[in-house]
Amino acid sequence: MEQATIWHGGDLGEARRLFPDAPAPWIDLSTGINPIAYPAPSLPACAFTRLPEPGDHAALEAVAAQAYGVADPAHVIAAPGTQALISLLPFLVPRGEAAVVTPTYGEHARAWRAAGHAVREIASPAQARGASVLVVVNPNNPDGRVYAREALRALAADMAARGGLLVVDEAFADLDAGESLAADLPEGALVLRSFGKTYGLAGVRLGFGLARGGIGARLRAGLGPWAVSGPALAIGRAALADAAWREAASRARKADAARLDGLLAPLAEGPVRGTTLFRTIDTPRAPEVFTALGRAGIWVRRFQDAPRRLRLGLPGDADAWARLEGVLTTLSR
Repeated sequence: MEQATIWHGGDLGEARRLFPDAPAPWIDLSTGINPIAYPAPSLPACAFTRLPEPGDHAALEAVAAQAYGVADPAHVIAAPGTQALISLLPFLVPRGEAAVVTPTYGEHARAWRAAGHAVREIASPAQARGASVLVVVNPNNPDGRVYAREALRALAADMAARGGLLVVDEAFADLDAGESLAADLPEGALVLRSFGKTYGLAGVRLGFGLARGGIGARLRAGLGPWAVSGPALAIGRAALADAAWREAASRARKADAARLDGLLAPLAEGPVRGTTLFRTIDTPRAPEVFTALGRAGIWVRRFQDAPRRLRLGLPGDADAWARLEGVLTTLSR
């Protein structure tokens, strides 16, 4: 059966199609990507002209291990983006039933189905009984739901005891890392960490799998040599080593998220939710809000299966904040 198209953020072509008369430049708030990017360093020509050496890969994984608090760099697998890992992983485990806690990032269920697994979309990890794989996003996209570390460790132990696997997608955990599994990886778990979202460098295409045991080895073998480009290796090493930048970004984006909450709260039905890098509301006025923002050249995330829901990323400069505030303030009157 052909799977339905998943609406992703960042599709400004669709924005222009729906709102051809909107002012330019577009303000893209449809992704949960840090709008203030890490200042990428100047790269030597050899980063582009030669194949990366194994030592380059190992050096990146060592820096990532330190940044994520992983005790052993051998448990860190660098990849060309976490989407590559999401797509590859289902082909590396025996076919069975994958339980995906939803609503969440739609590519998880799609990837397991594409590899021939039965997929059960569930509302809570407690409903995963009998599944050979359990997928949890923590903190969750789009609602910001957080699962306690100890609860996830218990789930991993249960999955490991019956030969299963717990997949924890921590794409948004860098700035909301309180319940991360990275520092004490349990058996039976694979943790995914995104680079591009935190550092505002999604085009670099870099991500990491964190795992002990066989699943980590199978991921590394499945990716093959030279999985990460020379420029991505160099940029990733510089950014991940810069703890001061990451801490400052966390403080600044948390302040931005609180500012955005103040604008969204009058329109929301219930609390504003989400993570540091995006905020989500449910409102019966969602189509009206989406249209008003689109006509003003502001693209936000809507959802096929939740027409009352909208998700907004953070504006990146004063002009973007002013345009957003103008629309939302008018709608709130």
